[in-house]
Amino acid sequence: MSSLSPRLAAIVEALPLRPGMRVLEIGGAPGAAAKAVAHRIGEGHVLVIDRSAKGVALIQSNAAAEIESGLLSTRCVSAEDFTLLTGETPFDLAFAVRVGALDGRHPQAGTLARARIAAALTPAGRLFIDGGDPLREVDLRRDAAAVPTEPRPRSRGRRG
Repeated sequence: MSSLSPRLAAIVEALPLRPGMRVLEIGGAPGAAAKAVAHRIGEGHVLVIDRSAKGVALIQSNAAAEIESGLLSTRCVSAEDFTLLTGETPFDLAFAVRVGALDGRHPQAGTLARARIAAALTPAGRLFIDGGDPLREVDLRRDAAAVPTEPRPRSRGRRG
């Protein structure tokens, strides 16, 4: 795989990465940014989620060495359906580039996705998306307070 495009390089450079971090990339096919992040955080870990099985297969092909070494893993799931696996450690940082659920193109999916991402981050975890210069941070605490993560029970009261 070739080097990052100037746009992706600027995004990766702008992320507040530290060695040892756990990073979640949302919608990361074909895997170029995830590979660059994995090499910047050293002994940390990058999980890339993508709703497309073809996208996940592309990431697995392009980042085979990083996956083999344990720096990177993939999961085929949409952001609005993502949850941590039992016993999985929360993430320190999440980022997304050109993800419709997070950039305003799909507001209802965005509400669900932000709640799921917030639940998968540490209390100090942060979410960054493209659309700034080159990134902007999303305030997940405001969203999380407004969105229930579990379905509400239906009322069985009489109407009258």
